[in-house]
Amino acid sequence: MDSRQSSKRFFDAVLFREIWTAMKVTFKHMFHRPITFQYPREKRTIPDAHRGALGLLRYDNGVERCVGCDLCEAACPSRCIKVISEEDKSMPLQRKATEFYIDITKCVFCGYCVEACPVNALAMTKMYEFSTHDKRTLLFDKKRLYEIGELHIEDAKKYLYAHNQEKNDEESRAYRYHFPQPVGKETDS
Repeated sequence: MDSRQSSKRFFDAVLFREIWTAMKVTFKHMFHRPITFQYPREKRTIPDAHRGALGLLRYDNGVERCVGCDLCEAACPSRCIKVISEEDKSMPLQRKATEFYIDITKCVFCGYCVEACPVNALAMTKMYEFSTHDKRTLLFDKKRLYEIGELHIEDAKKYLYAHNQEKNDEESRAYRYHFPQPVGKETDS
């Protein structure tokens, strides 16, 4: 038995059996299709429920949806949203957001602000590339948030549909988009 083990060790050493065993694993993985992709040239397909950059949305007629209720600010766990609102002078008892800030460096992309918004003024987009040389550019103001919202309007709507925040039918549109008009103002039919 001792001579059999020594001869086996000799042939293993001469034939480099350990190396061939390791090469078998290497060859097995060598002919697989690669699972990586070349990032700048190839973009990943992102699902509709992806939580990317926040964007402010407008109604179809161009009017701002945000009513300045500050619910998004209250719902934010990282306290990265700041909304300053005031009463609308032309329509009493209605408010509007005069300033709206989101610090993306603090945002955890949880989506609570989107869920808290009663008029669906906020939505997550599929924008995820935030690389910059200056951290101050990641403080999004109202103007930049509307630009993101207009640029990625389809992604934002898909996010709202995926999370059942907004439906794509007439009944929910009638519920979501129209608020009671002031008493002194005539309503458009």
